[in-house]
Amino acid sequence: MNRKWKVFLVDDHGVLRQGMRRLIELEKDFEVCGDAESSSDALKKLPASKPDVALVDIGLKGMGGLDLIKALKQRLPKLPILVMSMFEETLYAERALRAGATGYIMKHEPADKVIEALRRVVTGNTYLSGIMSERVLNQLSGSTPVLSPIEVLSDRELEVFRLLGKGLKPSEVASELQLSVKTVETYRDQIKIKLKLANASELAQYAIAWARNTPQ
Repeated sequence: MNRKWKVFLVDDHGVLRQGMRRLIELEKDFEVCGDAESSSDALKKLPASKPDVALVDIGLKGMGGLDLIKALKQRLPKLPILVMSMFEETLYAERALRAGATGYIMKHEPADKVIEALRRVVTGNTYLSGIMSERVLNQLSGSTPVLSPIEVLSDRELEVFRLLGKGLKPSEVASELQLSVKTVETYRDQIKIKLKLANASELAQYAIAWARNTPQ
């Protein structure tokens, strides 16, 4: 090929962005055209960078990665987006695809897998692990049941639930997600109803127990 594929990085950890930049630029067919530490930063910078693919983390403060993907697909519908996250694939990969992502890879995967995933999505293909590919196909055919009650939560409810599981108070969750405390409390009430929990204390205990057994 006559030119390199241009990659835009979105991750709120500067060290990880630098490491990923070095990894990508070791490849002859890729270069990093820009990076951002937040969703708002990405929405400002990314269009002018004209990337061929975006590599996006889900766990961003304020507007989360799922909401960023939706916003990017509205502005740049043809842009391939690969999600690279620490969050459990079985819970987040399908949400990312529904939001408009083209692939999902866990951060603990080796470097060659990350490059393989980038090559797949930038050439118009979807990238998922073998286990998730099978699960998505089964889900589409209606042969895979819901594996966890958490799957009934909306994307934003899941974000609130995840932060409650880290032991954050509603005011701290509000600060993290840049929402009002009242809005967070509304989400908390909706989560209690969906998970059939009696009160805020029971919800907190459930969320913390879930977080201990789920990669974050």
